[in-house]
Amino acid sequence: MAKLKLDLHDIYNRGDKIEAELNRIMQEAVEKKISLVEIIPGKGSGQLKKRVLRFLNQKHIRAMYHRVDKDSKNFGRIFVHFRH
Repeated sequence: MAKLKLDLHDIYNRGDKIEAELNRIMQEAVEKKISLVEIIPGKGSGQLKKRVLRFLNQKHIRAMYHRVDKDSKNFGRIFVHFRH
């Protein structure tokens, strides 16, 4: 199973860069027919994770993927599943 991984630790405080990277990884997954994207916002205060979930919940983004899972064992990890 092909998987992409995006770690947001390095850019957690740069809002414009976060949006750009999220858009890039979603487009790449669609173009390459990747079935799973792992996004790592980290644990922290939870604000970055909320921001990522808000991004994923936008109507035009939601149309790209099948479902989102929050890792039950690791609070700082989100899985985005695609059905191509």
